[in-house]
Amino acid sequence: MAKWKWSGSGELPLHLMVLPGLVLVLIYSYGPMLGIVIAFQKFMPALGFFKSEWAGLGNFEYVASLPDVPHVIWNTVYIASMKIAAGLFVPITVALLLNEVAKHWIKRGVQTLIYLPHFLSWIILGGILIDILSLKGIVNQFLGLFGIDAIYFLGDNAWFPYVLVISDIWKEFGFGTIIYLAALTSINPALYEAAIMDGANRWRQTWHITLPGMLPIVILMMTLSLGNVLNAGFDQVFNLYSAQVYESGDIIDTFVYRIGMIDYQYGVATAVGLFKSLVSLLFISVSYLLAYRLANYRIF
Repeated sequence: MAKWKWSGSGELPLHLMVLPGLVLVLIYSYGPMLGIVIAFQKFMPALGFFKSEWAGLGNFEYVASLPDVPHVIWNTVYIASMKIAAGLFVPITVALLLNEVAKHWIKRGVQTLIYLPHFLSWIILGGILIDILSLKGIVNQFLGLFGIDAIYFLGDNAWFPYVLVISDIWKEFGFGTIIYLAALTSINPALYEAAIMDGANRWRQTWHITLPGMLPIVILMMTLSLGNVLNAGFDQVFNLYSAQVYESGDIIDTFVYRIGMIDYQYGVATAVGLFKSLVSLLFISVSYLLAYRLANYRIF
């Protein structure tokens, strides 16, 4: 009589290898989601979830009545939108320029240099930027050579959003450049050979072969970036902003931090965070739908 054998027994070791990671995800990603209930309570840490007074939608109504909320949402969308747009344009441009460099050692060296800031935290970069952009920093000393008055880049509402965007691009465009350079390697060299035989110059080759060949990756990166439209960069803003630039630099994440960690309004802060998470979920869902429709990108 043949013994019964579980057909999936050969995969059991693989499932056991996944188990520790699954447990960590459940503990640190899904477990904390129980704290969403705080958004509907007048939460007191001493009383906990079960004894804190129930507030219903009162926290959301309170947030809606705050005069700073529309301005904070506008700052977040404005800064994030500029970062998304510049984060597409700059890496694509640099990738196209590097693609024209004939000597490989120069290309490799430039890639390394522009990729290095990606590995530095905003605590380190924040200190560097505060030093070089101060009133007596190297940037203002350079401007002084041309008779330009010193600019308080990190304390002027007119300049601060653009400082955030430029510094974010400086940190991250090297990573995006590598992605687009990888996309360029997938283009068939025979297309360039045929274009040369037809008399196409480098500009025509770029316009008719290189850019269309990069287009699927560009569409994919653009659609996926829609999910970050409410993420203007807490680490960056928190390390660079001050009360002087709340008007132009205060975003949803820093607003939540001040309400929850400084003013101790835990319920209100959770309500704002929950609102942001729901809107972000909507944008992420739309972005993946667009990525599937336009670039045939699927997660599963």
